[in-house]
Amino acid sequence: MDYNSRIEEALSSLHEEGRYRVFQNIRRINQQFPIAIWTKPDGSQKEIAVWCGNDYLGMGQHPVVLDAMKTAVDTAGAGSGGTRNISGTTVYHQELEAEIADLHSKERAIVFTSAYNANEATLSVLPRLFPGLTILSDELNHASMIEGIRHGNCSKKIFRHNDVAHLRELLEELPKDAPKLIAFESIYSMDGDFGPIREICDLADEFNALTYIDEVHAVGMYGPRGGGVAERDGLSDRIDIINGTLGKAFGVMGGYIATSEKMADAVRSFAPGFIFTTSLPPAVAAAAAASVRHVKTDQALRDSQQEKARVLKSRLKALGLPIDDHGSHIVPVHVGNPVKCKMLSDMLLEDYGIYVQPINFPTVPRGTERLRFTPSPVHSDKMLNDLVDALDALWGQCALNRLDMVG
Repeated sequence: MDYNSRIEEALSSLHEEGRYRVFQNIRRINQQFPIAIWTKPDGSQKEIAVWCGNDYLGMGQHPVVLDAMKTAVDTAGAGSGGTRNISGTTVYHQELEAEIADLHSKERAIVFTSAYNANEATLSVLPRLFPGLTILSDELNHASMIEGIRHGNCSKKIFRHNDVAHLRELLEELPKDAPKLIAFESIYSMDGDFGPIREICDLADEFNALTYIDEVHAVGMYGPRGGGVAERDGLSDRIDIINGTLGKAFGVMGGYIATSEKMADAVRSFAPGFIFTTSLPPAVAAAAAASVRHVKTDQALRDSQQEKARVLKSRLKALGLPIDDHGSHIVPVHVGNPVKCKMLSDMLLEDYGIYVQPINFPTVPRGTERLRFTPSPVHSDKMLNDLVDALDALWGQCALNRLDMVG
């Protein structure tokens, strides 16, 4: 086989379909974000506004977070020096896990290097803990959840997105006393819609199933202390395992699960993805703990973010742009064509200094390509006006239809 030719063929197909991913080289500016410096391919630089980041609340530049990180670096140095089992558990990791457990009103939390790692490691080890386990998974679950279920080598059933009736049908096919787990999300990030948490919990009670919820796009953002949609709806106690991230609304890095003492102990004891991974640097753990602690008390940040999202969606609807609005903070604008989606993204960046990454297949189904905007409290009114004006101008230029609304 000519390996290089095969690689070139695969990459060429991505270019032809308009799906080749370009990594934009940007440098965030502390205390000025979402302003950043974009280094173009020719080496020249341009100031831009980032509209597609997941630092939803701007906590990545909050003084409380930065101070905690600097102090930990000065105190403990750079890396952790090992896995959690071999010298990599520090006072900073334990403090962070205590803050997370408190956030979700759970007995214990386990911190991983990422929420992807947390999902994959946890879901893959559960079939070892519960022989004969069947995992019932929403068809639009995160790739990390899908990989974890696949690596668990257990029986799985996929239910149609947010279709509680279909989930019931699948549960009825299983023996009443067989171990089962329902895996789903609180907010699905590409459309911004909410999972039917209460209805799924009711089914779990009826069929004696465990519940596993991915709240990565909701933690910090919803609930009276930022515990996510489950906290907002008073349902945290009905969820057996909560997965969250420290890299989005909390503005740092890492992921976790929050659960019971026994479940946490079992996962940390048996999951290879946890056991054999070097732990987060102490400075990252300290910064994340400071962020979680602060966000619990800062409702104004959440309110500001929701208001910015509401205003942006309202303005785009008024222009007739096809957006999804399910009431969350996610603002997806549908383009429906990968080439034009990339074209819009390129023109926004080059001509208007607005950075939003095109979302194409396989992240979303073919024909649903979109631009996904994530307004935050640190986006100014001028930035919002500039974005709306730019989209208004480019929509017609790219020969895209204006619709009332999608979804």
